[in-house]
Formats: sequence, C-alpha cells, structure tokens
Amino acid sequence: MSQTRFAFVKAQWHADIVDRAFAGFQDSLGGEAIDVFDVPGALELPLMALKLAGTGRYDAIACCAFVVDGGIYRHDFVSSAVVDGLVRVGLDSGVPILSVVLTPHHYQETEHHTAIFRDHFYAKGQEAGQGARVVVDAHKQI
Repeated sequence: MSQTRFAFVKAQWHADIVDRAFAGFQDSLGGEAIDVFDVPGALELPLMALKLAGTGRYDAIACCAFVVDGGIYRHDFVSSAVVDGLVRVGLDSGVPILSVVLTPHHYQETEHHTAIFRDHFYAKGQEAGQGARVVVDAHKQI
C-alpha cells in the first residue's frame, strides 16, 4: 500500500503568518509525506489546487491564505471567490480540498496583531492536518 501524500499550497502575502499554518499542518501529520507549494496570492490557490489534484499524486490538498483588507479589493470578495473556487476543485476532481483561507474583520500590521494571527494560523494548520487525516481515511473506506 502506498504512503498517503498531502499537498499544502500557501499564498505568499503575509508569509510570516501563513507559514505558521504549514508548521501546524506538518506537526499534526507527523511523518506523513507533504509537498509544499507557494503561490503569489490567494486568488492563485484554486488553479494550483486543480493542477495538483489532476496529477493523481495527492490524497488531500490544503490551501492557505491570509486575506486582509488592503484597500484595493474588498477582502470579503477575494476570500469568497477563493473558497468557492476551492470547493469547486474538490467537487470536480474528487480530491479532498481543505481551506485555511482566513479573513479577519480587523488586522493591523502591528507586533501584537501579528503575534495573535501567527498563533491562530498555527492552530488552524493543525486542525487542517487533523481534518485531512480524517477525510482521507473516510475516503479510503468507500
């Protein structure tokens, strides 16, 4: 039986925060095989997930971004478009897609807010890793 493989795709905006989700994901899955991919921003996540799902190499794919109000795009529009795209990838490909795309109501680039969100992303990464394990095991029973 082949080893379970996961992909973790992360947007590079606010990488110091987003990378913490990958650390939590990795820690929750221990020695499982995880390939990590970087994309420029949140809007690039669905296409990368689709391409990865199409390879047939991954049992589940987690995608992560920190979408904040940057003044150009409405952050709620961006996060909605991204999450809708990720759901579509999962439904179209049959590969479980886990979202760690988080959109705070308020974020300021202060040391205090950054510390809070770094911790929060680590916890959400752990939750995604645990969820990935559960969904992969459930799919293997079908």
